[in-house]
Amino acid sequence: MALTPIICFSFLFLILNSITSTAASLGQWNLLQQSIGISAMHMQLLNNDRVIIFDRTDFGSSNLSLPDGRCRNNTNDFALQHDCSAHSAEYDVLTNSVRPLMVQTDTWCSSGAVCPDGYLIQTGGFNDGDRAVRVFQPCSTCDWQEIPNGLVQRRWYPTNQILPDGRVIIIGGQQNYYEFYPKSTSTNTVFNFTFLEQTSNLYPFVHLNVDGNLFIFAYNKGILFNYTSNTVVQTFPPFPGYQPRTYPYTGSSVLLPLKNLQQSLVEAEVLICGGATWGSDQVAISGTFKDALDTCGRIRITDPNPTWNMETMPFARVMADMTLLPNGQVLIINGAAKGVASWEYGRDPVFYPVLYQPDYQKVQNGSSFQTLNPSPIPRMYHSTAILLRDGRVLVGGSNSHQYYNFTGVLFPTELSLEAFSPAYLDSEFLGLRPTINTPASYAKLTYGQQLELQFSVTSPVNESMIEVTMVAPSFTTHSFSMNQRLLVLDGSNVTALTNSSYAMEVTTPNSAFLAPPGYYLLFLVHQDIPSEGIWVQIK
Repeated sequence: MALTPIICFSFLFLILNSITSTAASLGQWNLLQQSIGISAMHMQLLNNDRVIIFDRTDFGSSNLSLPDGRCRNNTNDFALQHDCSAHSAEYDVLTNSVRPLMVQTDTWCSSGAVCPDGYLIQTGGFNDGDRAVRVFQPCSTCDWQEIPNGLVQRRWYPTNQILPDGRVIIIGGQQNYYEFYPKSTSTNTVFNFTFLEQTSNLYPFVHLNVDGNLFIFAYNKGILFNYTSNTVVQTFPPFPGYQPRTYPYTGSSVLLPLKNLQQSLVEAEVLICGGATWGSDQVAISGTFKDALDTCGRIRITDPNPTWNMETMPFARVMADMTLLPNGQVLIINGAAKGVASWEYGRDPVFYPVLYQPDYQKVQNGSSFQTLNPSPIPRMYHSTAILLRDGRVLVGGSNSHQYYNFTGVLFPTELSLEAFSPAYLDSEFLGLRPTINTPASYAKLTYGQQLELQFSVTSPVNESMIEVTMVAPSFTTHSFSMNQRLLVLDGSNVTALTNSSYAMEVTTPNSAFLAPPGYYLLFLVHQDIPSEGIWVQIK
């Protein structure tokens, strides 16, 4: 396929890099690594503050060598059957260092979830990896362990969701079926899913609802699905405008923060933003790149008669990521203003992140959106973004080509890692930023538990503006953060212990429907300024 003529972006980079220090409220960017050797197509933060990153194996050598002379010998690989380079890496957040990891089979366009014990379960891929299950234990010397036929069916572009019982459901992936991991001891059955036949089985958006059912969205349609009985509980109205929002017309989706968790009826809302119009993929083949969509839809999936509420973003976006921040705001980042999610089919990178205020605080020009400081690096197809324990957002990836390509193309393959620091990390808010003193990190919690949380803060405390949030780190790929979840815990009785230290009572979620078992990041938020998170495990 002929490449579109190269457009020089140097003038844009010059403009972005020459912007003087703007208001701290617009966030800051830092380049962490010029190159980690691989492009970050998939990312997951683990409970040892290390991020597992991987790309795919079938494009040839990466720029990261395997250690100690190790090589992968695979006669099934389409590109390089003897490969001494790594296609996965562990990024240590605390030391800003990278350790190469070894995957045996192709992880291209796969999925993942962290199990209750903290192990990363990674599923599917391409070619010899499409039925593989790969397991990674969080430790400083661990590497991938592979189960070659761990899945019943091949899975390429699937979506995973951790369930209340700790199992993982794997949905779609060029299959109109779903299955579970671990497999049942009595059967290896897969279950037919008519909804995928009628829409799309490529990276559908999936969120665990507060009643234990699954909200599943593909193209422009959504349902509430009972996976235990294989039945559709509710069909939601089509997305207004009927334009598609899932791959390859890739928008993004989040389950908004869950609040009032001790009430008998907990409300749940889903936000879906961006995407591309029908036919964008077809005209892109001939070099015409249609504008992406600039709308977001929000729906309360617990309502008996739900409707979509529409809002307009400052920028049209396709291939964006949406990351829940510790204070409950949503960061919309990465992506393009034209085209679709596919090799060579994206144009006009959107350098500016946008902050969305779920509580409709009109922050800028009467809008719920606020435009933030830009990055100079295009993050297009195969980009990723995840929340870190210190409140920063790790951003990586972008490879719009079949192979790694660094010259003679519009958007070279991107191997760098950046960190975006939202406004709450600016030094001007240091006096408002709390520190959690107890419980200690890695505390083990139970459902419905009341615990005392002690914290310190140097400025006077506004008791009416204190929240405790619990965030499930996500497995992020292809503009969707699987298993991403934020809960606002019930808290009360803030009392002063000293001039700068306080105690409060906090109640954990009372059900695995609200918070599936596993590791979470616990934050104390004071006047929208979060503490550094601590790891907790609920089971």
